[in-house]
Amino acid sequence: MDKIIYRTINLPCDEQKAFQMFTVNEHLENWLTMAADVEAKVGGKYELFWNVEDRENDSTIGCKVLVFQPNSLIVFEWKGPKQFKHFMNNARPLTNVTVFVRQSVEDSEIHLLHAGWRNTPEWDEARQWFEKNWDSAFEKLKNYTVTL
Repeated sequence: MDKIIYRTINLPCDEQKAFQMFTVNEHLENWLTMAADVEAKVGGKYELFWNVEDRENDSTIGCKVLVFQPNSLIVFEWKGPKQFKHFMNNARPLTNVTVFVRQSVEDSEIHLLHAGWRNTPEWDEARQWFEKNWDSAFEKLKNYTVTL
């Protein structure tokens, strides 16, 4: 359990809108990535691109949706950026991200778990990098949802 990244955030919107932040390309492109190609269904693509000129690097190209329950749960594969690509993107299974959304009285709770980390120094470095990046991404997400 200590190798799992866990983040939670409350968003000032309903459960459906909160879930769309992880499943609708337009929303993903406003807080997480430069370009998104997500098919919100089991087996669908979950491809995000941070550098559209170099789609093979700094992307989740080839990643798939593993679990999908509308407005509440999505699990998808995840790849690492260029500096971790040589080990993260060739590992099987890939790391995966679980996003669970729950409606509360005034807002929506998002719970994110990023799991599948191996037990080596290079994997620890990658996990620590992602911990910081998920924090930064959630700040952007919160700022974006306030504008909706």
